[in-house]
Amino acid sequence: MKKSAHTTTVFITLILVSLLVSKSNGDARAVIIKLHCDDELEADPSIFVLNFIRLMEVTGTQIRSSHNSTTSAGDGPNNINGLAQCYGDLSSQDCILCYAEIRTVFPTCFPRSGGRIYLDGCFMRIQNYSFYDQYTGPNDTTVCGNTTRKSDVFQESTRRAVANAVTGALRNSDYFYREQMLVSGSNNSVYVLAQCWKTLSPSSCRACLANASASISQCLPWSEGRVLNTGCFMRYSDTNFLNPLPVTSSSSNKGRIIAIVISVVSSVVVLAVALIVILYIKKRRYIKQRRKGSYDAEKMAKILIDSSLNFKYSTVEKATGYWNESNKLGQGGFGTVYKGVLPDGREIAVKRLYFNNKFRAADFYNEINMISRVEHKNLVRLLGCSCSGPESILVYEYLPNMSLDRFIFDELKGREIGWEKRFEIIIGIAEGLVYLHENTNNRIIHRDIKASNILLDFRLRPKIADFGLARSFQDDKSHISTAIAGTLGYMAPEYLAHGQLTEKADVYSFGVLILEMVTGLENNRSKTTEYTDSLPSIAWKHFKQGTVEEIFDPHLMMHVYPNTDFQKAAVKVVHVGLLCTQEAQSLRPSMSAALRMLAKDDEPLPAPSNPPFIDEKTMELNDITEKLQNYGEGDDSSSIATVSQSHFYPSTSVRLSLAPMTYAFDVEEDEASECSE
Repeated sequence: MKKSAHTTTVFITLILVSLLVSKSNGDARAVIIKLHCDDELEADPSIFVLNFIRLMEVTGTQIRSSHNSTTSAGDGPNNINGLAQCYGDLSSQDCILCYAEIRTVFPTCFPRSGGRIYLDGCFMRIQNYSFYDQYTGPNDTTVCGNTTRKSDVFQESTRRAVANAVTGALRNSDYFYREQMLVSGSNNSVYVLAQCWKTLSPSSCRACLANASASISQCLPWSEGRVLNTGCFMRYSDTNFLNPLPVTSSSSNKGRIIAIVISVVSSVVVLAVALIVILYIKKRRYIKQRRKGSYDAEKMAKILIDSSLNFKYSTVEKATGYWNESNKLGQGGFGTVYKGVLPDGREIAVKRLYFNNKFRAADFYNEINMISRVEHKNLVRLLGCSCSGPESILVYEYLPNMSLDRFIFDELKGREIGWEKRFEIIIGIAEGLVYLHENTNNRIIHRDIKASNILLDFRLRPKIADFGLARSFQDDKSHISTAIAGTLGYMAPEYLAHGQLTEKADVYSFGVLILEMVTGLENNRSKTTEYTDSLPSIAWKHFKQGTVEEIFDPHLMMHVYPNTDFQKAAVKVVHVGLLCTQEAQSLRPSMSAALRMLAKDDEPLPAPSNPPFIDEKTMELNDITEKLQNYGEGDDSSSIATVSQSHFYPSTSVRLSLAPMTYAFDVEEDEASECSE
């Protein structure tokens, strides 16, 4: 239905555009170059649609009287901001036609919270935060037309024409310039257009065009190139695509026809969006009823502001040197982490979430509620948070040695932690998990135990971090059913296959982790090409053959105490790791039993059974893998969240890793994700 509605609106628009094209002073250049829809979902579908329609109406009105528009609609978590601009050589009529195409296509991004669209004649961006001063970003794109290879003389002429266009745009108040330059020794010319958005400062426009100039030169020696930057647009071609100088027409007939275009397109788009909303809301009504009120952003914000957990945004901002790059610890799909120093001298790690994502309240408040209710020497300590400033912020204790993966998977730093220290870390992680599973009011399952989520203090003592995916449930439940979230390679097979979550999922992840600590091999990402199987499979084969010592990390022998039989102890850890990664969850020990096996020398160990996925022909993971690889190609991905990059300390995002490919997914809220107040 969505596709049908979109096809109808495009068809109507094309008919009306064809009626107007002979009356226009130039070319509306309403060719879509790129449409980018954000990964985030809007807070409330019904409110978002109303705000979207209101914003598009206001933008349309402003576009009719000006070549650009900046406006917003709604407030709080449902607020959206819009920027639309036509390039400087479009006439008023052509600008309206170009915007009509934007208005037709942009609703296809629903239910995403925003995005941007580039046409050859105009541009628009919608977000749920203020972005007007941004000029570069991760979605900047260079598009080259490689149909014709041009001469060296053409390339040199293009570079000079681009430089002239940049200079000219910076001299004009509307940040627009076009350049036509004759190619030496021929009758051919090169044509260049440069345009910054009018919301930029002169210095930002200069930086954006400088970046665009460098990027567009990569398209040479081809005959055409475009740069689609956050704050500007640039194009060169050997074909004249430039319009004559815009001429304002007072023709009432043209005005009436243009009014008809806007009116018809608006009506059809509103109808299409309304149909999409009805289907979307109907599909998710049950889940929303389960979650109703759980993540009321304003309510939770008030609770936090009135609590001892609240930090003033200005205090945190100052502590990090106003987000100075030198204090940056890492970055991921949900935000960036900075080191900071509070006025009292305490060092902190600040997780600065992208934008003020009130629609991300699920993950934000889940992590706050989960970790603020637990306290253990092997759990990272949450000092507080802030949700009243431009971004949502989590403040943690600062751990100077960062995460465990930086040691055990690094050739140099791996030498710093020999067997004794690694064993102490293993015991500490196990104690932290026992506390989560057995010594809290509700059972807490972490769901993402891996080396990058284990932080080390100045004495290299471990602390479990990143509770963004953690779930808790009462003792009277055997399991909870939830959408899949975590890291492939560390996720238990029954959870992957059926979405049934128990503490044994953490046990499985712990088993993989301790195998990594003994071998120095990252699961599914082995240091050598010799190993292509999963790490539990490798360890299982060597265990059966009695050759476990062959896969030991050479760094284990570093800093070994005299008269220590570390090999015997390391073999025991591998044995426990295999018990934790058994395919049948009923055979895996509890975390308290695993801790007892590790800590007591006289604890008898049962023989392990095989880990999962030994026989690739019977892998239950096949269907899931296929869905991931086909994501976005027509599969029903309602239970698989949207793609993004994530890798930072400490992280609220999820990296799904599957050799030899890496998938990164933001966690979609699920039925079991309700957080308690």
